[in-house]
Formats: sequence, structure tokens, C-alpha cells
Amino acid sequence: MNRRSTVPPGRLEAPRRYLGLLFVAVAMAACSSPPPLRHEHPAALQRDQLHDFVLVGRFTLRHATQNHAGRIEWQHAGASDTLLLASPFGQGIAEITGDANGARLRSSDGSERTAASSDELLQTVLGYPVGLARLLAWLRGGHSEDGAVERDALGRPLRLRHEDWRIAYEYDDDTPQALPGRLFVEREGGFVLRLRIDEWRLPGATDAPQ
Repeated sequence: MNRRSTVPPGRLEAPRRYLGLLFVAVAMAACSSPPPLRHEHPAALQRDQLHDFVLVGRFTLRHATQNHAGRIEWQHAGASDTLLLASPFGQGIAEITGDANGARLRSSDGSERTAASSDELLQTVLGYPVGLARLLAWLRGGHSEDGAVERDALGRPLRLRHEDWRIAYEYDDDTPQALPGRLFVEREGGFVLRLRIDEWRLPGATDAPQ
């Protein structure tokens, strides 16, 4: 036997009106809420204006019977350089800091050594004279003493010959001012350096979370 509701119709309509008003209020609040904050990334570095920077990447170096591989973080600011070298698994090997007044090497065992330049200490670690000034010029795509640069269709350095060095470049995007993502360096006598650059950024800048 069906029973009729004894609740007056007005009491049923009231909750419906309240739900309708609540829905409208929520919708209006959603429309009026400020958009989520955007995480701004540091201004992109450009090859023609590459002055101060932080480079993070991986390298392999081969010369004669010596082979080295690891991670590198290089901060260059004015006349100062800070170079962090680590194993392929991220374990610290050495930290080299230098400026116009000299350089210091701090090894993973806590020992320290000083020298007149960062290049001298870098040779101590790698066993080969890899000059930072020369590497900096190559990363910028040229050398003040040699204009033998072959460029791609976008005007970017593709191959460079400097004295008895041969340098090749690869890029991760198609912008004319892109910085190299890979650097291949060879020298007569069997020296080979491969540098994979994972990140370029300005000193003091960090990547914002996505």
C-alpha cells in the first residue's frame, strides 16, 4: 500500500532553493578566484651574450691510456670560476675555485692545494692541460685568434678549427641564439673530450618547480 508523503510541499522546495543558491555561489567564487601563480624561469642565456653562467653536465675525457668520466658544474662570473667535479654517480671528486689572485683545489678527502691558476689545478685532477679560458671561447662559438668557424643554416657554430684543435657542436633546439647541448673536442695526439650540457642558467638562479 502506497503512502503519501505528509511533508508539506514548501519544505521540499526550500532545500532545493538552498542547493541552487549554493551552486551559484560556488560557481561565482570559482570565477572570481585569482589564477594560480606561475613559476617564472630565469631569462634564457644567449650565445652572443654569454658572460656569467652556470653550466651543468657530464663529460668523458680520453688521452693516451687515461680515461675520465663524470659530472661537472661550472660557474663562471667575471674573472672568477668555481668548478665542481663528481663521479658519474654524483660522488664529489674535487672543487676548484679561482680568480685573478690564484686558485685552490679541495679534494674529496679534505686536502687542499693552491696554484697560480685554475688550469694548473684542473690538470692535476684530469692529467691533461684543459684551459678554462680556451673552453670558454669554444662554448661561445669562436676564438679571438682564429676565425675558422663553419656555421649551420641558423648562423650557429657547427664546426671550429683552432690551431690543432677540432671542435664540433650539437644543439637541443632550433633557435638561432641557442647554446650548445653537446661539445666534441679532439686534438692531434689522441685527446678526446665529450661534453653533454644538461643545463645552462644564470648564477644564483635555480629552476622553478613545474
